[in-house]
Amino acid sequence: MESALELRVTLDGATPVYRQVVDQIRTLCVDRRLLPGQRLPSIREIAGQLGVHFNTIADAYRALADEGWLSIEHGRGARVRDRLIPEPLTAELTALHGSRLRHLVAELRGLGLDPEWIRAEVNSALGGKS
Repeated sequence: MESALELRVTLDGATPVYRQVVDQIRTLCVDRRLLPGQRLPSIREIAGQLGVHFNTIADAYRALADEGWLSIEHGRGARVRDRLIPEPLTAELTALHGSRLRHLVAELRGLGLDPEWIRAEVNSALGGKS
């Protein structure tokens, strides 16, 4: 059974459309709103829904497959893969990702977003209550 995806993109935003699609589908997988084995809509269907070129969505699906979130079979479409919970990161990788998070928070603050709003969004993304 194919799942209808409610994706939203900003065509003239700073983040490329394919990256916006990757980020949204990854979030749906992490949150288990897309389940292992679930078939995704076709590349052309999503491209038509978003008003973008099909290669943009193909790039997003390939990136998600490279990350291990999707399996893609020619003629059969894309399905969500069952992923095991990864081993804890090493100290070096934890520091790298912490730095990325700090840069993101600085970027959001630089856009004028309230620190409490950022905190609530991070908490919500982690599955907590905002």
